[in-house]
Amino acid sequence: MQAQETITVKSDGTVSKSIFNPEHKRSFSRKGDFYFHWGYNNSWYNKSDIRFQGPNYDFTLKDVVAHDRQSPLSWAYLNPGLISVPQYDIRFGYFIKDNYSVSIGWDHMKYVMDIPQNVAITGHIGANITPENVSTGALAGDYNGQTINVKESMLTFEHTDGFNYANIEVERYDDIWVAPGGNTSLTLETGLGGGLMIPRSDVRLFGLGRNNHWNIAGYGLSAKMGLKFYVWRHVYLQNTTKIGATNLSKIHTTGWDDLDKASQKINYLENMTVIGFQF
Repeated sequence: MQAQETITVKSDGTVSKSIFNPEHKRSFSRKGDFYFHWGYNNSWYNKSDIRFQGPNYDFTLKDVVAHDRQSPLSWAYLNPGLISVPQYDIRFGYFIKDNYSVSIGWDHMKYVMDIPQNVAITGHIGANITPENVSTGALAGDYNGQTINVKESMLTFEHTDGFNYANIEVERYDDIWVAPGGNTSLTLETGLGGGLMIPRSDVRLFGLGRNNHWNIAGYGLSAKMGLKFYVWRHVYLQNTTKIGATNLSKIHTTGWDDLDKASQKINYLENMTVIGFQF
């Protein structure tokens, strides 16, 4: 975002900036414009450790594998009543300069732990845990890196309603190609962001749990890069890849929010395709 710039000053006083040098230039500035876009994403997650804590238990599952859960392409994507079913992205921004904007957005991803899977475990599981004294059966004991097979009878763990990232971003734009008329163009977008992680986690720990309510579970940081194709001056299609790191320190689990919780740090890669309007 600090690369050397090619600067062209227009006869009407506007300024167009780019690290590239397109043959044609825009004859207008985007400063003062707003934009809005909507689209869908797929995401990929690194392995992560999940720590579970509560009455008579404190254990960590190591290098847990998880995937996203994007809905199959269907008319549900166009039904406003089913807006939260697919993995989606929504963003609203304002150009503070011709080639810089600030924006707020909501990345609705989904995180689903693979079940069953073999993982290493450390910590302690009591014979009866949680305020409801749920039996843990043969899995009760102390662990120091042993491998166990996690089945549904022990755990289901999902952020499917979802793995939500409410964020503020700063973006920069550099024209790669501009049509002779100036209204159609291809632009490189880069950006940095940060915000809050607000998952709705669906968890069952030894059979006890629920689809919990949304809560501020932690924070996230992200960086992105993408291509923005202006079909017309005010309409664009965009594909962007985002990398992010999150720290969730208070994940709701069994429904006993003041006593039981989980925590994990999730690194992810997200790719989104959106349609947008600039005005």
